[in-house]
Amino acid sequence: MVVPASSPTSSIVVLTGAGVSAESGLATFRGPDGLWEGHRVEDVCTPEALARDEDLVLRFYDARRAALATVEPNAAHHALARLDAEWPGELMIVTQNVDDLHERAGARRLVHIHGELLSALCRACDARAPFAGAMREGKVCPACGADALRPDIVFFGEMPYEMARIERALIDCDLFVSIGTSGAVYPAAGFVRIANAANAATLELNLDPSAGSYHFDDARHGPASLLVPEWVDSLLAAAG
Repeated sequence: MVVPASSPTSSIVVLTGAGVSAESGLATFRGPDGLWEGHRVEDVCTPEALARDEDLVLRFYDARRAALATVEPNAAHHALARLDAEWPGELMIVTQNVDDLHERAGARRLVHIHGELLSALCRACDARAPFAGAMREGKVCPACGADALRPDIVFFGEMPYEMARIERALIDCDLFVSIGTSGAVYPAAGFVRIANAANAATLELNLDPSAGSYHFDDARHGPASLLVPEWVDSLLAAAG
């Protein structure tokens, strides 16, 4: 059983994946047949797909963006927001999710490693801007005026955001917790090994054992909406 980082000065890194948002009703998109809502990954989530069929890619992400209005944060999101608000030590919540449910629950110490649905990236000037509408209806960059906006999503083959900052936090942390992830998508799947090498305690909270479950000091399995509030309550209580 992992010893919790109960000291108020302890540093914690939390990784969240699709299993957290799935309980709010957002599909994990990658189905058992390898398809994302009926599409091959290569057709909707690569730079080559965007160049080949921009309309399909924009339509796919417009639908995902619109779906955000139909869902709400669940108990796992709210528990992590409480941890963010009450933990006096260092905390970084790294999410693989591109939705805004962590923010809506109140989390602030947050990094979107794979980008955000509610953000647009300009292919002409690299500027980012909030974006909440349908990109197929207009993709003019507010910074440079070019008709060149794309979803601010890290496509396969592109570098995830904030990697140097995340790696520093993992090396310095006392506790690494992975929640609702498959353990199969890199570089995030390798975070536990960085934490292990730095002698941090490691904990997995997942519906089922992940592909890398054996790397963790402790693994607890069940719905995130139950496991995460229990863990946060115990951590904050131990910290006093």
